Amino acid sequence: MSVLPDPGASGAVLIGTSTYDFLEDLPAVSNNLISLAEALCGPKSWNLRQDNCTVLANPVSAEAAMDALRNATATARDTLLMYYAGHGLVDPEGELYLGLPRSRQQRVETGIPYNWLRRALLEGQAERTVVVLDCCYSGLALGLMGPSDLATQADVEGTYLLAAASETRQALAPPGETHTAFTGELLSILATGIAGGPEKLDLDSVFRQLRTALTAKGRPVPQGRGRNSNGRLALGWNPAFSRTPFASEARGSQAEHRLWPDPAAVRTVEGFFSALGHVREVSGLTHAAVSLNSGGEIAAGTVSSLLNRKDLPKTWKTTGIYLTACGVPDEQVDGWKRSWERLRAEALNAKPAGLAADRGLARGSRAASVWARVVRRKGRHNA
Repeated sequence: MSVLPDPGASGAVLIGTSTYDFLEDLPAVSNNLISLAEALCGPKSWNLRQDNCTVLANPVSAEAAMDALRNATATARDTLLMYYAGHGLVDPEGELYLGLPRSRQQRVETGIPYNWLRRALLEGQAERTVVVLDCCYSGLALGLMGPSDLATQADVEGTYLLAAASETRQALAPPGETHTAFTGELLSILATGIAGGPEKLDLDSVFRQLRTALTAKGRPVPQGRGRNSNGRLALGWNPAFSRTPFASEARGSQAEHRLWPDPAAVRTVEGFFSALGHVREVSGLTHAAVSLNSGGEIAAGTVSSLLNRKDLPKTWKTTGIYLTACGVPDEQVDGWKRSWERLRAEALNAKPAGLAADRGLARGSRAASVWARVVRRKGRHNA
């Protein structure tokens, strides 16, 4: 079953070089970064917080790029996406390195060796990693990006790779177009979906659609490679998905055919509420319709309040009624309750650490009061 990552335990690092001192510029790359960040932070995709989506345009050094990636690998526990767009170059030993503003041909020290990124990803704690490479091989005419055996060099255990070019074709940044050919098609899929495709845009489906669409346009054919079943990881919901059931389906069984969010994949409170919101999206119901389905047990305003909470409800009742009213099967509602109980227990177990720090100050003192407010604010900020 396709699954969306928990936004509270996931992140993205988007790196792009659009201007060069010694190679041809690729102006579309800057648009790639902006548009992809907007997509990943949107509710139809991963719904990442902006501080969990790092955008590094024209990094001044490999160190700056590696620092951004290592910061992300240190915090992302669920899924991490690493994206690069720009010139891809090959060193004298045939290894891939990614272009920076002052990169030169055959001078690996002027770019970012892909092996550095690979090691950083392997050392991270994210269970799933997505690598997207939309890059060039050498400075050809404006808008051309050259071939490289990207899949072989970028292969990381537990990672799904999407590469803009095969080893025999040039990737393309068409002059005058807003985005590069590969990233532009990827953004189009995220925005408009795949007609006749699955409810969630899993990586395998996205890759197949990229190949189909780019081949039909006579553009370079991308390649992809996945490890550890990462092809079932979703990049977002499919806007073109139709919930119209087959004529043979019984009306009462329609809910079972829907791909409801998996509560077992939830790791954080933020992810819990993001997934609850996705439940309503899958149901196709408005807040008022959810209230009607509940028999009036919860009002439309209560539905809105529940989905916009930042902290877990102290009791399960309202959440259970909401899930049932949306049409979630009973056995899956039980899974949601277990997820709520786990997160509640984690929150309660985390409190003593804050209280212990507070005990070091005199009870009732002004300093103790100030410190207590700081702890509470920090807790709200990190929720």
